[in-house]
Amino acid sequence: MACALALSAGCSSGGGGAGDEPTPEGSNSSAAPSGSAAPAKGSVKVVKTLTTGLKSPWGLAPLPGGDLLVSSRDTGKILRIDGDSGKKTEVGTVPGVEPGGEGGLMGLAVPPDGSQAGKMVYAYFTSASDNRIVRMVYDDKKEPGDQLGAPDTILKGIPKSLLHNGGRIAFGPDKMLYAGTGDAGNGENAQDKKSLGGKILRMTPEGEPAGHGNPEPDSVVYSWGHRNVQGLDWDRDKRLWASEFGQDTWDELNLIEPGKNYGWPEAEGKSDDKRFRDPVEQWRPAEASPSGLAVAKGSVWMAGLRGERLWRIPLKGAEPAAPPQAFLKGKYGRLRTVVADHGTGGGEGLWLVTSETDGRGSAENGDDRILRLKVR
Repeated sequence: MACALALSAGCSSGGGGAGDEPTPEGSNSSAAPSGSAAPAKGSVKVVKTLTTGLKSPWGLAPLPGGDLLVSSRDTGKILRIDGDSGKKTEVGTVPGVEPGGEGGLMGLAVPPDGSQAGKMVYAYFTSASDNRIVRMVYDDKKEPGDQLGAPDTILKGIPKSLLHNGGRIAFGPDKMLYAGTGDAGNGENAQDKKSLGGKILRMTPEGEPAGHGNPEPDSVVYSWGHRNVQGLDWDRDKRLWASEFGQDTWDELNLIEPGKNYGWPEAEGKSDDKRFRDPVEQWRPAEASPSGLAVAKGSVWMAGLRGERLWRIPLKGAEPAAPPQAFLKGKYGRLRTVVADHGTGGGEGLWLVTSETDGRGSAENGDDRILRLKVR
């Protein structure tokens, strides 16, 4: 049954829905300079509901050829989703996952090219003692449910808690692996350079410090002063953008530079303290509570959980080109992950994952789902 965009998030599951988003609303964020390579006004069209009936989906990783891997936070399972039909196939269960609160099996990443592309899966998850990153051989020729090799832990010791576990991982254009972590409910972790909590980390695919390009060559810490980093992606000029949960006042979009301090817990949002790097944009938590982030068509696209909307921040270089726009408000509920869909023409599309079955949503028939979006 088709699901028109004008309908609510409670529309029935099944075939692909399509429709154009009405005129978007502005944000309460600060004004931004005008003029941009990206259009000041954008558009979003839901061209397909790829699949439905997902349980607590969190991480999403495109595979060579167009299929997707999606993690289930609360079950520890990884599913493969056919990029055309939406058929679900269980890849396997990651051993050692201890779900609880905001923890569990979270971010996924696959090497973008080379001999390991599509043959190795990286995962960020909460164990009994910490948050950690593992890699597993992925053999899709084996029987469904038994396609993952034994996990090889490449980084451990990231603080865990019921809250603020971070969890996003991604390979950068430099082929290094980046991870966004949370402060585990203890703001002191974010300012402690010896702690892996409240940081963005940069490492080799083997989990070693990336060396050149890191503030300290023998440390994986890339930036600090973060409360709970949830989204990571790069623009065409290889600048790193990150979304971050605020506490009660401001959620943030940050442009990440190595060795910079982003202020938490001493600053939330923009401040007058010159020790800290200010966010590029900020939102009230009711409007955002951001999770995943992707860069496509000259804009940052940021998924909102509590805000139940998709934010577009058009860019002009390293600055916003116009005030942010909100799309899909309340149409599909909580939005967890957004990933550029380079299979639809130079990154003009997005994959969007909803999050109504995470214990904080209001799950209805068909939740959770993966949507394919065309954006401008």
